[in-house]
Amino acid sequence: MKRLWKLVKKKCLYNIYYETFEEFTSGINHCLRRVETDYQFELDTLMKLNFQKLKKSQLMPL
Repeated sequence: MKRLWKLVKKKCLYNIYYETFEEFTSGINHCLRRVETDYQFELDTLMKLNFQKLKKSQLMPL
């Protein structure tokens, strides 16, 4: 969910001024409607499960 919100902010909130709350919500809704078409490639790159794998560490005795 956070990655989708990151994409929405990038596409419809950065450097865009909405005079009213209605324009603001309309801009977000318009962006969300375009996610599966216009922004599909960017969304696919954001939604990958590319977690960092850590090596097993040894504990040091106290």
